[in-house]
Amino acid sequence: MKPSFRNLARPVATAALLIVGVAGAAVLPDDRADIFYSDYKGGGMDIKGESVLVRKKFSEQFAVEANYFVDKVSGASVDVLSQASVIKDERKQKSISLDYIHDKTQYNLSYTNSTERDYISNTTHFSLSQDMFGDLTTVTLGFTDSRNKVGKNVGSPFQPDVLWLGHATSRSFQAGVSQVVTKDLISGVTLEVITDQGLLSNPYRYIRYLDPTARIGYTAVQQQIYPNTHTSTAVEGRVKYFLPYRAAVSASYRYFDDTWGIRAHTAELGYTQPVSNLWILEGRLRYYTQNHATFYSDLFPFAGSQNFEARDQNLAASSNYTIGLKATYAFLPDGWKIFKRGTVTGDVSRIRFKYNDFRDIRDYGIDNGYNPGAEPLYKFDATIYQIYLSMFF
Repeated sequence: MKPSFRNLARPVATAALLIVGVAGAAVLPDDRADIFYSDYKGGGMDIKGESVLVRKKFSEQFAVEANYFVDKVSGASVDVLSQASVIKDERKQKSISLDYIHDKTQYNLSYTNSTERDYISNTTHFSLSQDMFGDLTTVTLGFTDSRNKVGKNVGSPFQPDVLWLGHATSRSFQAGVSQVVTKDLISGVTLEVITDQGLLSNPYRYIRYLDPTARIGYTAVQQQIYPNTHTSTAVEGRVKYFLPYRAAVSASYRYFDDTWGIRAHTAELGYTQPVSNLWILEGRLRYYTQNHATFYSDLFPFAGSQNFEARDQNLAASSNYTIGLKATYAFLPDGWKIFKRGTVTGDVSRIRFKYNDFRDIRDYGIDNGYNPGAEPLYKFDATIYQIYLSMFF
């Protein structure tokens, strides 16, 4: 199973909302052109991403941004690989964003189309940010609507045959406040509420259950059954403190809960250090943990034992640790032709995933020394490389 690119526009829009909330809404960013490349390896998946972005101001009040992003996916996650299924696919995402400033209010409207062979998503996002109290406080409100068409490839990775199964919709509401507390301290908080409806299960993942008709020590499988509604709430607080020697430290905490019984906690620490006027070095540590969904089980006692049944690793109890390093180099200090300056950035992250109740069943059964439900717990490491070039004009 390929990782979930689905609804990617929603976290992207939320991330943009957080950036605006911290930075303020009074000034539009400079014109720029970006080229981006990423490579993810982990959990049986190899994902390569390429992107081009152009942002242009037409006045001090109005700007347009366009982005084209391509992900190329190969491999399969552990639960689908156990069903002898391999994915080879490509996702293409196109987006356009409009920014308008009036007085101390910034408005943003964006549209994103994301297309995979078996999934089509169209997302609209709107947000506004208002500076107040001497530009020390910024209030941000946002709304995102995503409409998705869900399918399943019933052919092979090289000769696809897509069966369209249904639709899913998602709406999210965001609100944020950032505050300049002192000349050295900035803080902020963001709330997001998301409602999903429709076909929400992953069509490539199956539950497994004990079957007396199966070979001793083995299990049978059937399609997952999800609720057709899902509501989640997330609250995040963050602070950034500027140190006397031109550095900064940051910290954030995010709490998440939903109607499927999942509770999740995310904590992150960051450090930023400029070096002369050419380099910016950054480091981050992140920890994430969640419990499992109420209708999740690694092994069900029999078929149809619950109204809703899932064995999706994303709904299992799990934790992960991330360490990341990032370096940005500024070049062309005197500009070149139409460009005022340029930067190149390299970013590498190492993530360790551990699951508390999701088991590795690639080699299972009595023949391999495992009874059902006693297989090793699944864990894996992933590495993400990113590099991007930004030219400002």
